[in-house]
Amino acid sequence: MDDLLYQIALTQAPLVGAVTARNLVSYCGSARGVFQASKKELLKIPGIGERTVQAILQKDYFEAAEAEIRFIERHNIQPLFYLDKNYPERLRHFPDSPVMLYCKGDVDLNAPRTVGIVGTRQPTVHGISVCEELVESLADYQVLIVSGLALGIDATAHRKSLETGQPTLGVLGHGLSQIYPYRHKQLAGQMIEQGGGILSELGHQSGPEREHFPMRNRIIAGLSDALIVVETALQGGSVITVNFANEYNKDVFAVPGRLKDKFSQGCNHLIKTHRAALIETAADVAYTMRWTEATSKKGLQQELFVELSEQEKTVVALLGKNETMSIDQMTFEMRVTNSEMATLLLELEFKGLVATLPGKRYVLA
Repeated sequence: MDDLLYQIALTQAPLVGAVTARNLVSYCGSARGVFQASKKELLKIPGIGERTVQAILQKDYFEAAEAEIRFIERHNIQPLFYLDKNYPERLRHFPDSPVMLYCKGDVDLNAPRTVGIVGTRQPTVHGISVCEELVESLADYQVLIVSGLALGIDATAHRKSLETGQPTLGVLGHGLSQIYPYRHKQLAGQMIEQGGGILSELGHQSGPEREHFPMRNRIIAGLSDALIVVETALQGGSVITVNFANEYNKDVFAVPGRLKDKFSQGCNHLIKTHRAALIETAADVAYTMRWTEATSKKGLQQELFVELSEQEKTVVALLGKNETMSIDQMTFEMRVTNSEMATLLLELEFKGLVATLPGKRYVLA
């Protein structure tokens, strides 16, 4: 528990964001080590200035960290430090991902397949219908549906997930002591009860401030193998989420709409500028992500000498060095999209060079 106190305190320290916190822990060995380091030692760390060091040495935010621990114990919330084994693998490798996460519910944050669904808070009847159809069809692929528990498309995706028996995760732009908007409190409870959950990087006293929602959007993007935009204007939270997803090499899909509809303009623009692929059905996502069942390998002959592409050779080399790796780790290492990585792995499986383990991990065959 002492380690947790220091970990939470690090996230409470003024001027210490996610990137700075990781830098500090990297040099000091642990969150505890950061607070045990002297001023002279801290100032030697690249990128750490006088003001940041003074903020760390004040330590007047430990009281808030203790209050946070009391809150998570009282409400059965799981804290996840970025070095913990249960921390989401999809987020672990991004330098700007949260140092600490708070999760309520038994949701599998490392689910084999994840789809983020985002869109406008003011959807049309058509947009709601399309969103519901997509979620219902995605049930065939056993995915975790990720969204932001906001009004509109987010809530539609969560509710339809519950109807179809799929786990769904709401990523919040505030602490877990409240639900915003309040009308979604019952919805959040149902998500938790049915194997999903709610997630935030913010302490329980943090409210739904404007600057928190772009932070929330990067988590949705990072957690999603594929991100679907149903309806959006040219600017807004959904476009911010797409920007993060593009930066993280995620596969992004957008539902096209009529040219002059306000909330189709964003999707159409994303498709036109090649920042998202056009989607009509969930099968389009499954095809791109290689989520259809692989053709039987019976009758395929393993060859002693197989010609490999440069990317395939890189995959084999990575697995040779690391023994086993998750698809998310390899996607990050190779700087490719999840669908490109899935295609590479499928080809190597066909060639008899790679085998799949439980939990979407891979080894050399």
